[in-house]
Amino acid sequence: MTRAGRVERATAETKVLVELDLDGTGAAEVATGVGFFDHMLRQIAKHGAIDLRVSTVGDLEVDAHHTIEDTALALGSALADALGDKRGVRRFGSALVPLDEVLVQAAVDLSGRAYVVHEEPPLPATIGPVYPSSMTRHVFESLGHAARLTLHVCVLRAARPGSQPDPHHVVEAQFKAFARALRDAAAPDPRAGGVPSTKGVL
Repeated sequence: MTRAGRVERATAETKVLVELDLDGTGAAEVATGVGFFDHMLRQIAKHGAIDLRVSTVGDLEVDAHHTIEDTALALGSALADALGDKRGVRRFGSALVPLDEVLVQAAVDLSGRAYVVHEEPPLPATIGPVYPSSMTRHVFESLGHAARLTLHVCVLRAARPGSQPDPHHVVEAQFKAFARALRDAAAPDPRAGGVPSTKGVL
């Protein structure tokens, strides 16, 4: 069975198309107009082994908020479609990911209940020309709620003692950790008997 999702989202502010295959090889074709965000979406594809296509046209003349938010919502909805009834998956996944001086822990439960915990240190206002660092939390909240995930992403270490965090490293490690945890949670479990819940539904 193909575990794929496709979502189109159109508002007065953005037009978004997301296509993904959970059983891919990490191929990514991503264009949102926000270079750093594109880089982060490619991390999800590569480290989650998800084939991902994202095309977003947004009102970047205003700022990047609508573009990033609506892309995250569409990505979460496509993920929910691809997971279907979650029959035969592992359900839980976690990852501990280092990126040089940064260490991030992520945990995913394909619970059907949207709950997101996000912890990171204060960062400079922007990364690159148009990515607001405050949007990282919003990405995980939007994606997690649309996909109906329980998701924890926590930066355990952000810098060497006495040094300031490198915002690129801090955010990139979060996306990599999320991708690895999601890959683990969505992986088929050959020992699973149906839906991995005593309720019989997720």
